[in-house]
Amino acid sequence: MADLNDKQIADYFYRGFEAVDGLWFMKVEEKFEFDTALEIDNEVWKVLAKMQARKMKELKKADTGLEALLDCFAERLKIEGFTFKMAKEGDHGFKIVIDSCPWYDFLVKSNRQHLSSKVGEVICPSDYGTWASEFSCKFHRDSDKRICSGSKSCVLHFAH
Repeated sequence: MADLNDKQIADYFYRGFEAVDGLWFMKVEEKFEFDTALEIDNEVWKVLAKMQARKMKELKKADTGLEALLDCFAERLKIEGFTFKMAKEGDHGFKIVIDSCPWYDFLVKSNRQHLSSKVGEVICPSDYGTWASEFSCKFHRDSDKRICSGSKSCVLHFAH
């Protein structure tokens, strides 16, 4: 039998990462209820985001600041399979427009899209805000522009 190549290995681990997140959430939800599962999941994502940001900084030999955040965060979005565009907003910020979100797609595949708006309302600001904080930057989003709430894209803003 042939050994797996790097892409196959990465796909294997990514699928496991994606599955364990969803399975863990559903099991906590079964034992308690949705709001408790979401609250715990949010705390987990805050820590995971910090770990991911720090690892990406290490891998890319990045420092703090807006340019480093832009480079590292874009890499993260590519790895996770987001479709997005970036644009500078003056000298002190940038905007990311996400046109496709694999986490939303996962909820749709799991027939749980009815929960996506509430999940996106809680998890995304914590996740993205933690990334920004790790680079000494600030984050906000257009709350009315979220895929999980029926918009065709999510709009994120990062600044010094």
